Amino acid sequence: MTRMSTHQRAVDQIKESYAAIPGDTAPRLAKPTTNLFRFRDDGRSARLSARHLDQVIEVDPVSMTAEVQGMTTYERLVDATLPHGLMPYVVPQLKTITLGGAVTGLGIESTSFRDGLPHESVEEMEILTGDGRVVVADETGEHRDLFRAFPNSYGTLGYALRLRIKLKPVKPFVRLTHVPFGDADKCMLAMQEICERGEHDGEPVDFVDGVFFGPGELYLTIGRFSDHAPYVSDYTGMRIYYQSIRTRTRDWLTVRDYLWRWDTDWFWCSRAFGVQQPLVRSLVPRRWLRSDVYRRLVGLDRRHGLSARVDRWRGNPVHESVIQDVEVPVSRGAEFLRFFHEKVGMTPVWMCPLKAGADWPLYPLDAGRLYVNFGFWGTVPLPRGQFDGYHNRLIERAVHDLQGHKSLYSTSFYPRDEFWRFYNGDAYWPLKRAYDPGGRLLDLYEKCVRGR
Repeated sequence: MTRMSTHQRAVDQIKESYAAIPGDTAPRLAKPTTNLFRFRDDGRSARLSARHLDQVIEVDPVSMTAEVQGMTTYERLVDATLPHGLMPYVVPQLKTITLGGAVTGLGIESTSFRDGLPHESVEEMEILTGDGRVVVADETGEHRDLFRAFPNSYGTLGYALRLRIKLKPVKPFVRLTHVPFGDADKCMLAMQEICERGEHDGEPVDFVDGVFFGPGELYLTIGRFSDHAPYVSDYTGMRIYYQSIRTRTRDWLTVRDYLWRWDTDWFWCSRAFGVQQPLVRSLVPRRWLRSDVYRRLVGLDRRHGLSARVDRWRGNPVHESVIQDVEVPVSRGAEFLRFFHEKVGMTPVWMCPLKAGADWPLYPLDAGRLYVNFGFWGTVPLPRGQFDGYHNRLIERAVHDLQGHKSLYSTSFYPRDEFWRFYNGDAYWPLKRAYDPGGRLLDLYEKCVRGR
């Protein structure tokens, strides 16, 4: 049996399972891992299994494309493409992000200054729509409007079952240069110049991202493919990648270790679990130093309120989770950092430049304009008299005052009319009525703001 025929059996199975779910029950895709941060009660939803839709169907090194099932993790996808000297155009930072998830929920990485977001290298998608059909959508065919609106729809128009994506050549190693800045304005100007010219110190640039450690300590990391390396660093054990940025000017990684450099410590969030302490780290098996392990620990904590109980016992103030990624024009990036440091005060903050190559209806970034993704993930104490959502609402207002947008994988607090204005309800609702006329799937506001 060919891999494509095996895929077709999996499509038939999920289609039948979807049809069997009662019409008054919201389907919810069953996933072994998730990178969403909307914790909710699933009591009113039915789990739709996609366990047979997690494989790489084919890698074609001649056309430099891959046929991939929607629930395939980027870890599995990269392991299939690297032996051919290829990688996806954009590989999101965490191993268990799925290809379908990155397309319907957006994704980003240090190639995004040139290659945009993951959906911009998708050539074709096979989608299970809200009305139970399986359609094939691409840029020019009958379902082209669905193809363009699928990014940022978060499974409210349908589920990606198969995707054909473009791949690009890689070299075995990545040479890193960490460039320090003592001023946010100068850092943003340098980022803009490097990204627009595609070079640094007269050499081509393949990767760009950065870290804000504080108002006087920022770094841009410039990556370039290399055929050779004088040495390679290993940040999958005792050594910690983000700490190295502050102490090294030059570094070398294998291409695979570069792609997953953030996963071992979930950027820097693993410190909340104590595993950055040398003694603790020496006792933790390497296979547990992964973002999906930390995410499960967070889920357990949320479910049982362990951190909140400890804070109450210690007399600490109530903390608010501030877990967000936002896109702000690079020309306003320094303004955002000043606001964020003054009003929220969380550090570090990830900085990743991106440029959309086209207009995508549900996440309306200006095509060709350079933005900076600021990622920040943690908790901060609430001021006396304030309630949960205080900092997140401040951030939402600031982002849109600065002509930016906020990703929807975490908590959101927008009023309904404001939400649809920011996320293009005029484009969304005709497609919702066309592909999910019975409203079997939650709409984007109900899912991403009300968290149902």
